[in-house]
Amino acid sequence: MKTGLDLLVQQPDLVARLAKSRVGLLAHPASVSKGMVHVTDVLAELGIVPEVLFGPEHGWAGHAQDMIGVGDATDDKHGTRVVSLYGESFADLSPKPADLEGLDVVLIDMQDVGARYYTFVWTAVLVARGCRDKGVRVLVLERPNPLGGTSVEGKLQHAGFLSFVGLERVPIRHGLTIGEIVAWRAKVEGYSELVDVLSVQGLDREAHASAWHRPFVMPSPNMPTYDTALVYPGGCLLEGTNLSDGRGTTRPFEITGAPWVSGKALAEGLAKTGLHGFVARPLGFEPTFHKHAKKSCGGVQIHVTDTRTFRPVATYVALIALAHHASPTEFRFRTEKYEFVDDIPAFDLLVGSAEARERILAGDDPRAIADAVSEVGEEERAVVAEARSAVE
Repeated sequence: MKTGLDLLVQQPDLVARLAKSRVGLLAHPASVSKGMVHVTDVLAELGIVPEVLFGPEHGWAGHAQDMIGVGDATDDKHGTRVVSLYGESFADLSPKPADLEGLDVVLIDMQDVGARYYTFVWTAVLVARGCRDKGVRVLVLERPNPLGGTSVEGKLQHAGFLSFVGLERVPIRHGLTIGEIVAWRAKVEGYSELVDVLSVQGLDREAHASAWHRPFVMPSPNMPTYDTALVYPGGCLLEGTNLSDGRGTTRPFEITGAPWVSGKALAEGLAKTGLHGFVARPLGFEPTFHKHAKKSCGGVQIHVTDTRTFRPVATYVALIALAHHASPTEFRFRTEKYEFVDDIPAFDLLVGSAEARERILAGDDPRAIADAVSEVGEEERAVVAEARSAVE
């Protein structure tokens, strides 16, 4: 398998053009070659020296925890100016016109994990829109989706529920790549002539990260492994509740629970839903930071046993419903500001509507709620097909 960065090295004419251009670069710590060389060093060896670096959520160095604003900086190794695209307000998510002034092209090289909540893809879209406004070209150095490109799960967002955890209407587990989504939006919005994608070669669309024949490099602080990415389309929904999302443990998003949760009861409840492809193992844990820090919690760890039948969105919606039904007075949905939105519950933003939250609070059957949220219909399939066609 060769990523866009791997392929760039093999195209001397393109390298020569870029070496004569004024270049910007949007990347993060997982933007590495097969040999684990960061994109900035690969470009430097090719004679391409970016004039400005753009850092997404978690910062250019990938050091910041979730929803922590990051300031501008300087790259220690190359001395290049770093512009943060994750600050204190929604306006900080887009590059300012001055940040793009004089550039000929912006390279985008970031590893995504295949869930619409993972914000890197929306940073890429916002950068591309900024480039459109300044007449700057965009070249996406494509990377594969670690969850493959054939499994899709989750409804499109309802009107009024778009946000930085879903700027456009796509399924929760979308089966797409950053390049496909950027090219799709450029086509829909009328600036395709400015966007090119150096697509991945030598990889079957069904293949997961386990077939890449290279290490999975963590793209953000709480995305350490492919196993994390596999559960994340469901596990991220925990952020909309007061259940631990596993931050502060060694298995974020796989482990969840709370001080009042019975891991045994939760595991038994999940088994009774009839959902497949995983085992929920009861456990006790104590997060070192984040929710319930230094408190003894009961809960489960989700172990995926069959990637073909595992439905992460359905599994975690059912888990959350079971946790609520067992302890309705202790459980709560997050009401604090979430990803720059303070008038819509975080869970609703993540799911894409208020329906699931309202049904959970009403005590509806966990499996029925899970199936409704994770269902994929003609509208979802049409969006995915349209996005894929943008680079085919």
